[in-house]
Amino acid sequence: MKNLIITCAVIFLVLVGFYFFVQRPERYEQSDLYDEILKRDYIKVGINTEAKPFGFRDKDGTIQGYDADLAHYVAQYILHDPAKVRFISVTPSNRMLKVSTDEVDIVIATMTITPQREEIIDFSVPYDTAGQALLVKSSSKITTLGELTDQNIGVVWGTTAEKSLLNLLPNAHVVGFKSYKDAYKALKNGQINAITSDDTILSGFALEDKEVKLLPKRYSREPYGMGFKKSKTTYKFRQKVDEAILDMKQKNVINRLHKKWLG
Repeated sequence: MKNLIITCAVIFLVLVGFYFFVQRPERYEQSDLYDEILKRDYIKVGINTEAKPFGFRDKDGTIQGYDADLAHYVAQYILHDPAKVRFISVTPSNRMLKVSTDEVDIVIATMTITPQREEIIDFSVPYDTAGQALLVKSSSKITTLGELTDQNIGVVWGTTAEKSLLNLLPNAHVVGFKSYKDAYKALKNGQINAITSDDTILSGFALEDKEVKLLPKRYSREPYGMGFKKSKTTYKFRQKVDEAILDMKQKNVINRLHKKWLG
């Protein structure tokens, strides 16, 4: 597993290097991101639009959710207007690449802060904490992870769930998916016996569908952070975002958003 992590990190860095030194030679000398944001007057935010209630499109196509509200607050704090946000869809598997190649200024997408990820990108201070949990069908007799030894367990590629699962249950039959929606469909049609991911994400499915349930046990603590390109050009912007998060905590905004979207 350690060799796999190292290999993935090397591949990631090669891709980023190719992007900058082959695809975008004109941007070797980059300006400070915070100054660039002030000049352009909006923030490019990477958000997962298939992670309800954190990020999703409503019936009118407008991006809503906990992470969307956080982005609007950051825009209000820095640019004095919550509407000065341009959302760009990301997935768990491409979000670090998109922020590292400047496609987005910041990623706000239920991203857990881990030592491995901190080797590749920078993070804000934590703004919330989740726990790894299991989602199963309501009719299932499964009560703990240990009962899934010989059964199929769904994870979303690019999340911390896969590594945590293999540490907790080395012989697990892991089935990977591109999105939470795909994993949920697989659970419903019997392709997998459970999904493991952050409780904050899985709870959205359980609240909307009585045919699935979230088991009570938590297998980890997952601090969420906002992600930035690892570069001195993002330092000032990251400082301002940290200030915005601390301001939200002091004004009880985080708690209100948690209750609004997660109950």
